[in-house]
Amino acid sequence: MLYSWLKGTRDAYSTNMPLHWTHRFLVIYSGLLTVALVVGAYFAFDHDGRPATFDRIRVHRIDIVEPDGTPRLILSNRASYPGSLFHGAETPRPDRRDVAGLLMMNDEGTEDGGFIWGGLSRDGRPMNFSHLSFDQYEQDQTLSLDASFENGEHFAGVRLNDVPDIPITPKLIQEYERLRALPEGTAKEQDMAAFTQKYPAGHRRAALERNGDDSVALTLSDAQGRPRLRAMVGKDGTPMIEFLDETGHVTKTVAPTSQP
Repeated sequence: MLYSWLKGTRDAYSTNMPLHWTHRFLVIYSGLLTVALVVGAYFAFDHDGRPATFDRIRVHRIDIVEPDGTPRLILSNRASYPGSLFHGAETPRPDRRDVAGLLMMNDEGTEDGGFIWGGLSRDGRPMNFSHLSFDQYEQDQTLSLDASFENGEHFAGVRLNDVPDIPITPKLIQEYERLRALPEGTAKEQDMAAFTQKYPAGHRRAALERNGDDSVALTLSDAQGRPRLRAMVGKDGTPMIEFLDETGHVTKTVAPTSQP
């Protein structure tokens, strides 16, 4: 209706009024419209600097930044979830295309941890996952909390990791993704081995886990990530403690039936 009214007024002035009157009308109309927009913006935002209050907002993604623009926290749906951030620059992460969640950055705009989650039912089979992690400076996670359900199996765990001091830069991520995309075969295996030699992975040092077979276990590992002690309670409720050597062989078992 508004468009029709304006169109009719424009036609009337253009056919019955002199050109300078038509121009004057347009100038006055533009001025009134500008004043209305300014007044509307003034009252739409809290002009005295106090925080605005909303009962509810509907967004796809929220980016929290420092005054200089450095990203500090991103809350996003799956479609807009970011890749890895390194000093404010984003590197694509194809493996994050199926998650929604929250990504945290340090004072320099580099990823520092996050919380992701997802779940659905496909062909009548439900699955879900949640993952909360905290990273070492410019590196991978040193502490994580995980929970998942897939193929009828439940898992939950807390994990502590040692990670190297080599920064995970955008160049390193791109090289790793390039190697992952290579055709399977000897050449890929050799290239991946060389990459791992140059950029060693971290090692798990401790894990408290509820496993898919309904057992629970506490595993402690040495600096090379080799399990050396495992305390567990099986599905049937039987407790057991195992001591392992550096090759993974059990050297001693402590169970309720063991003699002191």
